[in-house]
Amino acid sequence: MLIETAWAGAAINLFFYMLASHVVGAFWYLLSIERQDQCWRNWCGAHNVSCSYLYCGGDRIHDDLAERYAFLNASCPLSEPDGIENSISFNFGIFIKALQSRVVETRDFPYKFSYCFWWGLRNISSLGSNLDTSPFIGEVLFAVFISIFGLILFSLLVGNMQKYLQNLQSIAARIEEEREKRKNTELWMSHRILPEGLRIRIRQYRQYKWKKTKGVDENGLINDLPKDLRRDIKRHLRLALLMRMPVFERFDELLLDAICDRLKPVLYTEGSYIVREGDPIDEMLFIVRGKLTSISTDGGRTGFFNLIYLDAGDFYGEELLPWALESQSSSFHPISTRTISAITEVEASALTAHDLKSLVSYHFLHPLHRKQLVHSLRLCSQKWRTWAACFIQAAWWRYQKRKQNKALQEAEDRLRDALSKAVGTSPTLGATNYASRFAANMLRILRRNGGSRARLPLRSWFPLPPKPHDPQLTI
Repeated sequence: MLIETAWAGAAINLFFYMLASHVVGAFWYLLSIERQDQCWRNWCGAHNVSCSYLYCGGDRIHDDLAERYAFLNASCPLSEPDGIENSISFNFGIFIKALQSRVVETRDFPYKFSYCFWWGLRNISSLGSNLDTSPFIGEVLFAVFISIFGLILFSLLVGNMQKYLQNLQSIAARIEEEREKRKNTELWMSHRILPEGLRIRIRQYRQYKWKKTKGVDENGLINDLPKDLRRDIKRHLRLALLMRMPVFERFDELLLDAICDRLKPVLYTEGSYIVREGDPIDEMLFIVRGKLTSISTDGGRTGFFNLIYLDAGDFYGEELLPWALESQSSSFHPISTRTISAITEVEASALTAHDLKSLVSYHFLHPLHRKQLVHSLRLCSQKWRTWAACFIQAAWWRYQKRKQNKALQEAEDRLRDALSKAVGTSPTLGATNYASRFAANMLRILRRNGGSRARLPLRSWFPLPPKPHDPQLTI
């Protein structure tokens, strides 16, 4: 990309150089016509002929003046400036080529355009060194303008080309360095006999890193700058990312600057696992670009599966914040309850657990401020959202179960009442026995059908995942 940009810049400068040649050629064409007209007017004035009837052709000229205007071409001979031997002949100077080539008379536009462009390009490139001007002051000023303008354009073109060549040399050096690193990596993978799958993932990561950084160490460049510049640059690059998250809206500028200073850029290729379920969480991840999946099975429990997607602006690792806010937090990091994997190429910023602990310990000294932070964290925490969704779903299934049980009980009561009335009004013992057996069969079928409907929520309902841990804060 950088190589293409450098060549594109050189092409743009060359285009402006060509455009300037076309403009100079156009002015040369117009001034050639003006000098031809001036020659004719000088001849008319010398022979007391009216100049109001000057035409390019003779068809519309009055018959009694036709002979006089026939002398126009003869009175303005197209002689080379070096061939003029008297002061009577008109000196066309640098415009003689336009008149001799009849470019001002022809209606062939491609011929006009190409010839004028070539004249402008040739004289700008030579800085007007081959121009043989007449004593006419306007012509001399035009030649001076061509020389100065050509010198400026040529200097700019050479300077820009040199700059682009230097950029290309710098890029070539970085490309050679990257090629050497890849060669060493291939030798190391061969020496360690890594499987082909791991080799492909390593190559993909190096290729993605080169695509994003072009071999430039951004952290090294920023760290070489003064402290105030480092703070302003990191704030410009990372503050907008933090402010997209509700948990950071109540932070003061001092804490936001401190977080921006400690964020480190990280890259992940497609298919990479950032953290697996059961692994310790050692950093908070703020997504800049890309898309990830967050999967939880609640420790592999049968029947539980939760999948959410994380996009740009989301973050993961909120378990570290309650851990850092606890007054007596252990040295062991919290355990991840989800598996985070990249489904596209991901660019993110990471905040390590150690940096987060030091920031929270310094800026959230008062427990009330820590409680406000915990409540804000619940609003944007994926873990709390998952638990709340499961809680609502479980409550809904319990409600459905109670509703179906109540409907079943009401149906059984109505059937018993109807059968008791039928038995009480039956005149024979056989009819009474038949009604009793019919009632027993109907109750058995009703319980079986109602029981299957009642057990459906039990099959679909699953136990709640553990409630997210709140930090133990002391006031």
